[in-house]
Amino acid sequence: MATELSFVEYVRDQMQGAGQITFRKMFGEYALYCDGKVVALVCDNQVFVKPTAGGRAKLNSITEAPPYPGAKPHFLIGEELDDQRAMAELIRLTASELPLPAPKKAKPKKTT
Repeated sequence: MATELSFVEYVRDQMQGAGQITFRKMFGEYALYCDGKVVALVCDNQVFVKPTAGGRAKLNSITEAPPYPGAKPHFLIGEELDDQRAMAELIRLTASELPLPAPKKAKPKKTT
């Protein structure tokens, strides 16, 4: 089952207040970014937040599951998604603990 765009937009809206929240379609599903860092994946209309110590301390009850076969376990978000303030705080904590993505290497120029 593919993720619906309307669900991804709802998830993005629930994270507002954490920073600049954007998303990108990847491999048929979606990656969510906070200030340029991938903080969560949305797969099969389910939200998977990257695990961090701050996120673990913030969540009352934790269910971990891989977002896709072969992936490392992430925090599977359930009812917490409906609490916008809690989601924004979780994403803010998660982003603060994740490193910035590595800069992309410049492609070599073609010589003719």
